[in-house]
Amino acid sequence: MSRSWPDLDESQRSLLDEWLPGAEVVADHSWDLRHRHVLEVVHAGIRYAVKAGSPSDGHMLREIRAHREWLAPWTSTGHAPPMVHADPDTLLLVTRWLPGRLVEDSTAQHDPDTFRQAGALLARLHGQLSVVDPAHERDETERALRWLDSPHRIPAPTESRLRAEIASWDLDVETVLVPTHGDWQPRNWLVHDGVVAVIDLGRADLRTPMSDLARLAAQDFRRDAALETAFLEGYGDDPRDPDLWVRMKVREAIGTASWAFQHGDAGFEEQGHRMIREALGTDVPPVA
Repeated sequence: MSRSWPDLDESQRSLLDEWLPGAEVVADHSWDLRHRHVLEVVHAGIRYAVKAGSPSDGHMLREIRAHREWLAPWTSTGHAPPMVHADPDTLLLVTRWLPGRLVEDSTAQHDPDTFRQAGALLARLHGQLSVVDPAHERDETERALRWLDSPHRIPAPTESRLRAEIASWDLDVETVLVPTHGDWQPRNWLVHDGVVAVIDLGRADLRTPMSDLARLAAQDFRRDAALETAFLEGYGDDPRDPDLWVRMKVREAIGTASWAFQHGDAGFEEQGHRMIREALGTDVPPVA
């Protein structure tokens, strides 16, 4: 077996030796070695990204599905990395390497044109397909309740208010779902020569269009209204239904605060508690 594939399992190394014989690993971009390796490699003078999931990686199958079914509106114009090889059984994906730098923590994160381009790209993804799901609202709400049933630091009075708010919702709603990125924010955008492109589809799934605005609304839109205006100009309209958007904000806040507590991410947990305060009102008691 090639020694070019550090820490991958034997089946993954074997496939990569077949697909990219003699490839050289030039950088390891893995950020969570328990779940996934992300390698930048060169083979026959061409640069590729290799993503190799572990059995505990719950996102690789979603990413492979997205590349196979939904990314043509982006890959056809160079706005996402085209898939070269994929094997769901071994949780292995190879794409062409996409040049650029991350928008997050760069000057581009403060540029309305970045968000205008991101809005236009998202509209292309959302616009290719739609399905009606009569169970979506109920499924998403039950998932939020499971978060409340799991360990968290949401104060008891706040949890009671959240449960009361959720109990007031009519869940028998037919919902239109579209292909979504699932983590649509500057950390998953690249910019190269002023052009925005997209990476990391590990949370891609069929969801409501407005779900891809949730993280932007909690972060970038909140700090600069001009970015929201530019984004919606690029997207073409505002996909947020007022009533369903309130529900989404409540569910996102619960999931953020609970997930972050369980994973020891104090900064993200504080964002989750802020999201809860903003969803319910400023009189929400502080976290102990």
